[in-house]
Amino acid sequence: MRLDRFLAERIGGLSRSRVKALIEQGHATRDGEVVTEPAHIVRLGSTYTISPPSPVPARPAAQAMALDILFEDRDLIVLDKPAGLVVHPAPGNADGTLVNGLLAHAGEELEGIGGEKRPGIVHRLDKDTSGIMVVAKTQVAHQALSEAFAARDLDREYLALVWGLPSPPKDEIEAAIGRHATDRKRMAVVELRSKGGAAGATSGKHAITRYATERNWFSAVTLLRCKLMTGRTHQIRVHLSHRGHPLVGDPVYLRRTPASSKLLPADLRESLLSFPRQALHAASLSFKHPVHGGVLTFRSDPPKDMQDLLDQLGQAAG
Repeated sequence: MRLDRFLAERIGGLSRSRVKALIEQGHATRDGEVVTEPAHIVRLGSTYTISPPSPVPARPAAQAMALDILFEDRDLIVLDKPAGLVVHPAPGNADGTLVNGLLAHAGEELEGIGGEKRPGIVHRLDKDTSGIMVVAKTQVAHQALSEAFAARDLDREYLALVWGLPSPPKDEIEAAIGRHATDRKRMAVVELRSKGGAAGATSGKHAITRYATERNWFSAVTLLRCKLMTGRTHQIRVHLSHRGHPLVGDPVYLRRTPASSKLLPADLRESLLSFPRQALHAASLSFKHPVHGGVLTFRSDPPKDMQDLLDQLGQAAG
């Protein structure tokens, strides 16, 4: 029997989906060793435990923090998110998130999303991805913006610093993305399973990323401009890694020292290999205002850490 089914039936009071989530989050053990795979087959003679974490308040607390607001009216907020800031409270990041900061910044102006006075997150950036985000303040704005993102009725562009020299220099990557077969914290390019596909098979969602080369240095590192035609978790990072061009500094998808790094001067090579986060920046966003329909366009320069790296590359290349 699968572990999630076994524990849900034996314990009672917890749904199987809740048990599955707890297992994936590392709250289950077999004979004292953590088990993170819900499909683990229960073994006779072993002792299994599950320890749900203490409950947290349903509504995140308002926490004042400095926010780089690019635009704000009664319907929405556009901001430049710094790298290192988590967007939404989750296990391991219960507070200190963008949502906590937005509640402090605009809590009294929020009309309510889904019956709660909270900011409407219509798209997310990974913790260590910087750049432009839009957040709804009203239910009407939230619904309209969510529909625009779902229909790709907007334009957003990312700057990505990757290893190697992509060929061709301009292309479209079309490959389904789903959960990695063995590492639940990673996404991967997988088969796009049809509705009639085999039960339990690894399946993914349709995903398209367009990229164009902005500049290359030493045939070792390339700055790309990327556009998302779909919005999947880690999409740019997964697609470029799959093509053999992982992002500089990516802690999840850069699994070994890139061969192209040997083409760089020693000091520059060290700077790139030690960059502490994925070099990815949401550089521009253009969309129709959800109420009056006017087109809003915003641009953001790379943050200092990424710009310093680009400057160092430019100086080394002459």
